[in-house]
Amino acid sequence: MNNVIISAKEISLPSWSSSICGFALKVLNDIKRDNWELSILLCTDKIITELNAQYRNKNEPTDILSFSLGSEIQEDGITKYLPGDIVISLDTLKENAEFFKTDEDKELRRLIIHGILHLNGMDHRCIDIEKEPMLALQEEILDKFKNERIIPQKILNGEKE
Repeated sequence: MNNVIISAKEISLPSWSSSICGFALKVLNDIKRDNWELSILLCTDKIITELNAQYRNKNEPTDILSFSLGSEIQEDGITKYLPGDIVISLDTLKENAEFFKTDEDKELRRLIIHGILHLNGMDHRCIDIEKEPMLALQEEILDKFKNERIIPQKILNGEKE
């Protein structure tokens, strides 16, 4: 059984954050992963810029970072896999959604899939879906779950939480 833990730094956890867990669990099931203990951190551009500078020598915000751990632990006789952590800037997520002319919910689902694929050992060198198997798989999974929602439509429409 997989487990996903959501946390936030310098922001409050959004009311819809538990929906991230459900979506991530569906993605893990889809790629046939079991006994994963996945951590997802939601943050601001300030936090992700600090991490990007520290670990990638890029002093700028980014939408997502994946930190691979790749270790196993024994818990109650079960081997659990600790793939690592996914960090998502909600600030850059919003900017990307505007830039790519998509809604924030779809962009969030894309980033979660992207991060999981990285922690599953995949990588990419460019952003061309035609040339990158990881990005093609990302979009295939995104399409498979196109009817899923993480952020409620009323919030995307500007209504208060």
